[in-house]
Parts: sequence; structure tokens; C-alpha cells
Amino acid sequence: MHVIPLPMLYALIAVALLFDLLNGLHDAANSIATIVSTRVLQPRLAVIWAAFFNFVAFMVFGLSVAQTVGSGIIDPDIVDAAVIFGALMGAIVWNVLTWIVGIPSSSSHALIGGLVGAGWAKVGFSSVVWVGLFKTAGGIVFSPALGFVLALILSLVVAWIFVRSTPFAVDHLFRYMQFASASLYSLGHGGNDAQKTMGIIAVLLYSQGQLEGGFHVPFWVVLACQAAMGLGTLFGGWRIVHTMGSKITRLTPQQGFCAEAGGAITLFMATHFGVPVSTTHTITGAIVGVGAARRMSAVRWNIAKDIVIAWALTMPAAGLIGAGMCALARALG
Repeated sequence: MHVIPLPMLYALIAVALLFDLLNGLHDAANSIATIVSTRVLQPRLAVIWAAFFNFVAFMVFGLSVAQTVGSGIIDPDIVDAAVIFGALMGAIVWNVLTWIVGIPSSSSHALIGGLVGAGWAKVGFSSVVWVGLFKTAGGIVFSPALGFVLALILSLVVAWIFVRSTPFAVDHLFRYMQFASASLYSLGHGGNDAQKTMGIIAVLLYSQGQLEGGFHVPFWVVLACQAAMGLGTLFGGWRIVHTMGSKITRLTPQQGFCAEAGGAITLFMATHFGVPVSTTHTITGAIVGVGAARRMSAVRWNIAKDIVIAWALTMPAAGLIGAGMCALARALG
């Protein structure tokens, strides 16, 4: 085990928390795009609302996703400071690039890609825990597909239930119901996404002999990661809010509720089973689902296609960046 000086350890933890803050900023659109685009809440109030539920998510969920990321993607015994640095920089660089152009790529899969790339740069593919990686890769398909199906079904059920109601009455009701659905989605977002950084910090501490009693996530790490994500959400990500909330399809409060509810159910299920899915993928699938329930032409499929291309590029691109950064750190170290 290569033990690094404590100042370097603290610096790497700070970089991990910076990634978590950027994750909250980058993925803020996932939580608030629908409630902003339907004008249920003003943007400033929406980010405060989402940040609060991002933070308190640790009170609701276990830490199964953190366990998967920390010990189920690459072998924790090969992890060192260079691997963690490469993983974080791969994810951060890719997040910044996609944020600049306003494409809602996945912070989660950028981190996973960076971690795999950095592990590969150190010891090759023998570092990969294939079961965990396949489970995560399956989430790329699972989360948007389930979000799409659930949102589509909810849209059809709601339309059938309120078929005799006036549009004004339905709009008024679902403006209130969107508060609940947005809260649940933000809770699911904080529960799944913040745990990925928890896993990174925990495996770093484990690699440095700082954890007693085997691999686990200390409570201070839980609080720090939830706080960083909440602060990131407060800063918002307005370029991506515009893409998610209006460019894919126009939303009514009724459709916003169905998209958020479908996405929240998907995230709750994935977090329960320890699958680190992409909240970006999930809500995009749900938004496309409610648009398709209205009519297929209501979805701007060219925008959706660009987002899917970004999804496909995220893990390999972040992996290559992570591998390069890891190799650089090892050469300089």
C-alpha cells in the first residue's frame, strides 16, 4: 500500500467534493426542469426546493449505491491516489465540457468511466469488477426505459381519470401535485447521485488505511457529500434546464407531474438495489414518455438523438480522460 501525505489525501477529498458540487450544478436540471418549465415555481425558489431534498436524502436511503461504486466497479485493493485523481478528473473534465455546450450527459457514468479508465491505466482490465460494471452499464438502458414507460403509463392513466374535468381544474390541481413529485424526484436524485462520491471518498480512505473494520462509508463523508450536492444544486445549471424543460417537449403541469413521478419511482428502485443509474437518463426518458403519450410528433426527436449520442460517448470519453490523468499522476509521482 502506497501511503500518501495527509495534505494530499485532504486535497483529493476536496477534489471529490468539488465533483459532487459540479454534479449538483450539472444535474440540477434533472430535479427542477419540469417544475420550472411549467411555471409552478420560479427558478430561484425551485433550486432551493431541490437543494433541500437533495441534502436530506441520506435520511431515507441506505448506502448500497456507495458500496457498489466504492468496491464493485474496480478492485479496491488496486486503488491509490493516482487512480482516484484520474477518475475524478475524467468525470470533471467531461462534465464541464458538456455543461458548456448545454448537453445533459450523465455525471454518474462520467465518474464510472473515469474510474474504469484510471484502473485500466494502472493494471489493465484485471482491475475491473465486471459484475458491478455490467450492472451499472445495464442502468444506461434500464433507467431511461423504465422512466419512459412509467411516465407514459401515468400520463395515460391521469388523462383517463380526468377526462371529464376542465383543463383549468386539471392545471390548477397538478400545479400543487408537482410540489410532491418534484420533491420525490429531488430526493431520489440526492439519494442515488451523492452516494457515488461517497463511494469514491470511502475507497480512497480504505486504500490509505484510514478505515477501521473494513470498507464502509463514514458518516462525516455522507454529510459532506450531501451538502456538496445541495450547494451545487443551489448554483443551478440553466443551460441544461432549458434543454430538459423545453427543447425536448413542451410540458403542462399534468405532464410535469407524470414525468417527475415516473422518474422518482425509477430512482427509488435503483437506489434500493444499489444500482448507480443516471438521473439525467432517467428524467430524459420520462420527459420523452409524457411527450409521446400526447403524440409522437410532440417530441423533438433530433434533440433526444443528440442527448443519446452524448450518453453513448460519456463512459468511453471520461474513461480515456481518466486513464490519461492517472498515467500523468503516476509519472509525476
